[in-house]
Amino acid sequence: MDTGKHVPGPGARVRDRINWPLVCLLTGIALIRPLFSIAGWSDALGRPATPLILTAAISLAWILIPALTRAREPVLTLVCAGVAYAAASIVLSGILSPILTGELQGPLAHPVAILPMTLMNALWGTACGLCAQALQHLRR
Repeated sequence: MDTGKHVPGPGARVRDRINWPLVCLLTGIALIRPLFSIAGWSDALGRPATPLILTAAISLAWILIPALTRAREPVLTLVCAGVAYAAASIVLSGILSPILTGELQGPLAHPVAILPMTLMNALWGTACGLCAQALQHLRR
């Protein structure tokens, strides 16, 4: 029975196999961490515990949401979420740091940090995606 939904197969182009709404959702969830830092909540609640707890909670969300919604291609989707998060963080830092501190700070002020930051977040997405994929297999 045809449900009218097109589900790309393994031969489909990579961009068609990525769950873009999920990438956006997971990127938004990850932006909670820099929001806490920008708003000063990480300092108020205590460093280094708050950023570590936030990173763990975000990672858990990045694993559970794709796994429990049975997202297709969780690894690929989470790698894209990691890269999208890096890009969003760089843009937000470029916009907000001059407003909040009066000078450009973050990766745009130190362009050599952009590639390592992007690679690190892609690696984070890969790790979470592999965990999500494993959890999907356990649920079958």
